[in-house]
Amino acid sequence: MSSMAGTLRPLVAGNWKMNGTKSSGAELEAISAGYDDALQGKIDMMVCPPATLVMAFAAMARDAALAVGGQNCHANESGAHTGDISAEMLADAGATAVIAGHSERRADHGETDDQVRAKAEAGWRAGLMAIVCVGETEAERDAGKTLDIVGGQLAGSIPDGATAQNLVVAYEPVWAIGTGRTPTTDDVAEVHGMIRERLTARFGGEGEGMRILYGGSVKPGNAAELMAVDNVNGALVGGASLKADDFLGIAAAYR
Repeated sequence: MSSMAGTLRPLVAGNWKMNGTKSSGAELEAISAGYDDALQGKIDMMVCPPATLVMAFAAMARDAALAVGGQNCHANESGAHTGDISAEMLADAGATAVIAGHSERRADHGETDDQVRAKAEAGWRAGLMAIVCVGETEAERDAGKTLDIVGGQLAGSIPDGATAQNLVVAYEPVWAIGTGRTPTTDDVAEVHGMIRERLTARFGGEGEGMRILYGGSVKPGNAAELMAVDNVNGALVGGASLKADDFLGIAAAYR
């Protein structure tokens, strides 16, 4: 582990996926209340709600330190793209980050590394931090291809010009998302160590300073063990981020 990687300020981000309506504001308020001064002194926290809630949540979180991000964006700034949302629109609504290349986007919408890279660049264009997701399927892991797959996604999905401020990488083993299955801590350490090596080789000191999140069935019960792994600088949380108690329970790994 590099000396810097152990001192990075962790980020615990919640990806709400296609969940949440206006009534969900109560959960956001509870998360904001639980993100107290003690936690704020140690970690960053973010919620990425569906696009319909970004503006409302950003307004609610304005007086708190809680950040709000988008789940996806189009590569273009504007245009004839019915149903799409640009990074500029997310920024205008109050988002400070955007997720790019989540495995569900790659699987459900056929997003390629090139498209993910373009979305990350779009996020930067709008002043957003890009959270670029990488991860292997169960078949790829069983075939022993994990490092090859993840390494290829890293090379293809991260644009040139990445810095510790504008890029976060999230490793999400696809087979562990929402399944209740999690890799061993040794598995996580191996992949995160490889990601750190690749980032440092490509971006030098900036690569040492980039946060690498783990995502894949993170829960209050396993968060402390996972967050203690070398080169794990926080979590990208799915289902458990929808309930304030669970999300704050994960963040409590850093108390």
